[in-house]
This record gives sequence, structure tokens and C-alpha cells, in this order.
Amino acid sequence: MGILDLFRLDGKVALVTGAGRGLGQAMALGLAEAGADIACLYREHYQETQAQVQALGKKFLPVQCDLLHATVSDLCDVVDHVVRHMGSLDILVNNAAITRRATVMEFNERDWDDVLQVDLKALFFLSQAAARVMAQQGHGKIIHVASVLAFQGGLLIPAYTAAKSAVAGLTRAMAVEWASKGINVNAIAPGYMRTDMTAPLQKDPQRNESIMSRIPAGRWGEPADLKGIVVFLASAASDYMHGTIVPVDGGWLAW
Repeated sequence: MGILDLFRLDGKVALVTGAGRGLGQAMALGLAEAGADIACLYREHYQETQAQVQALGKKFLPVQCDLLHATVSDLCDVVDHVVRHMGSLDILVNNAAITRRATVMEFNERDWDDVLQVDLKALFFLSQAAARVMAQQGHGKIIHVASVLAFQGGLLIPAYTAAKSAVAGLTRAMAVEWASKGINVNAIAPGYMRTDMTAPLQKDPQRNESIMSRIPAGRWGEPADLKGIVVFLASAASDYMHGTIVPVDGGWLAW
């Protein structure tokens, strides 16, 4: 087997949360381009992702779930639904996230609970349900989307920073427990990417200039910049990687 064959995902099933747009959509397409069939967990829209995945000749399963209100039982049902309709679950990409903006002194309890529910609690229990299936199979890849804010503070997003820091910790904790079961758990830490979530920053001339001046690569990241790393972490090429958080940030953390 040649080295490039290790990156192929033919016959694999990937569940990607928040795959209807932005980073999740790009990663789902990257996985499909590498050969995987895609289950898309979405809240409102999935049709554009579906059309692009199916144009690649891969299977596509839309799974509607609002993570803000999802119970642990709901998340177990998501995994059961994917396995029942797709035959297996080989890859889980925990991408879906929300944020709320306010200073630390003004941040309210409702916004704190909402962010931690979507960005941390749902990620944990969806991973738990997926890992039970993967442990029975004897293999699986779980990829969390953390953030460069897992390594540093961030202005006006204390709950998001707390959640993403916790995601980095969970990546290591899950990896330690599940490596012996054939499950790889790793995380991607994107820098400042062009998405709907960062639109307010892009539109603010002062904040945009400040961010751009801090990125050695000299540009915002694009969702497609995550395709390579997600395929690598989902493939056999990364079989000896456990508990790693990989920045994809244009050099932000190296500054």
C-alpha cells in the first residue's frame, strides 16, 4: 500500500455536526472527496452540502438535531439513526458550535449555559455514544473542533473560550481512555476563519485590521483550509496520533 492510499476513506461513514455550512460543510466535503459517506447533523439547512456530496458519488444522510435543546437520549438516538441507515459509524467530527459576545463582567447565565450546552455538553455525550459503537467495531476516529482560544484568552467570548479550552482537555482525556479500544481522539484548533460566526469581526474595520496584523500568513483562514487536516485525522495515516490538538491558524500561535 502506497502512502497516499492511507489517506483514502472509501467505505467509511462520517458524522459531521454543523455540516450544513461553514467549516462543517468544508470538512464534510473533504471527507467525501477522500471517499467517505456523510451523515450531516444540521439544525436548519443541509441541501447545499447534500448536493455537493452526492455530486461526488457518495451517500448522504441528513440528521436534524438542535444541539441547544438536545438531551443525552437525543444524542444517543442520532448515533443509532446513523448506524441503522448507514451501516456503521467510523468517523465523528464535532464541529457545531455557537458563541455569545459580552464582557466577562456583563456575561449572563443564560448565554453561559447555551454556549456550554452546544460547545461542550453535546460534544461530550455525542462522543460518548459514538465511542460505544466504535469500541464494538474495534476502530473509530473522533475529531473535535477546538480553537486557538484553547491556548489563549479571547475578547468578549468568555464562555466560548472556556468551552474550547475544555474541549482540548476532553480530547486528551478521551484519548487516554479510548486508545486501547482502537479509537483515535484528536482535535483541530482553527484560527480566525471566514465564517458566519466571525462576520461581526470581519465587518469591524478596527478589529479586522488588528486580527489581520496578527496573522503571519496575512489572511483570514478559509473553511477549505481544514480539508487536509480533517482527512488526515480521519484516515489510517494518523493511526498513531492520540490526544493531539493541531492548530490550523496561519501562524497565529507562533507569533
